[in-house]
Amino acid sequence: MSQGQQKVVLVTGCSKGGIGHSLCDAFAAKGCRVYASARRVEAMDGFKHAGIRRVTLDVTKDEDVKSAIDFVIAEEGRIDILVNNAGTLCIGPIIDIPAEQAAQCFDTNFISVLRMTNEVVPHMASRKHGLIVNIGSVTGEIPTPFNGMYSAAKAALHSMTDTLSLELAPLGIRTFLVSPASVKSNIAQNHSKIFTLPPNSLYKSYLDRIIGRMYMSQKEGTYVTADVFAAQVVERALRPTPPWFWRGGGGAFKWLFLNLIPRRWALGMLWNIIAGKK
Repeated sequence: MSQGQQKVVLVTGCSKGGIGHSLCDAFAAKGCRVYASARRVEAMDGFKHAGIRRVTLDVTKDEDVKSAIDFVIAEEGRIDILVNNAGTLCIGPIIDIPAEQAAQCFDTNFISVLRMTNEVVPHMASRKHGLIVNIGSVTGEIPTPFNGMYSAAKAALHSMTDTLSLELAPLGIRTFLVSPASVKSNIAQNHSKIFTLPPNSLYKSYLDRIIGRMYMSQKEGTYVTADVFAAQVVERALRPTPPWFWRGGGGAFKWLFLNLIPRRWALGMLWNIIAGKK
């Protein structure tokens, strides 16, 4: 791939051990000029490709978003692909989630994508070219018990991405919604450090099931590695006509099945699998 053909890619949420980190290496392996971002630069150590640039970016801060995108534009003159990958879990029964924590969940998983998109679209529209890749979740399609706030934020992201696919098309900009199932990453481990169940919770007897839900996508034999998943995403993102939606990861076929049966049946099955009978 020649210098003139290289795609300029900005990825959010690129801490080592996560999907974003692997996405950066996968894009770089295809000859792209990659800008990795995270709140802390030192959290992005360990890339396989030396050419990946690292940018400090807290996606929940307007000034960070503007600064990061302005930096890439100043360096490269354009951003061809924006990957909104930054995200965080929000484990616990809905009624145990404080409003402040819910707001933080939506800010990181949903509002941050709005910030990034609003900032990058004018640059892409001026060239009538660009791709916005949003990393959603299969739980954005069908929610699960004890991760409902995260599911709600991802459902909002899915809905917004669908609308953007229509509204951005006249501007020459495409969208690509990725719906991961089980992918090995550090998302559960990171959330476990802050997870607590209120002492007065009505779900204390479900604590083991709630913790099990937190690690459900990380069980040995159920997931694909982040590197494998990232390579599949990048292959599709770099096609001349990227898909508008793709569901992948370990057990993705199960979520296809859940989408095909009556929704109430799907929800009941998920409750039985995750919570069982109490």
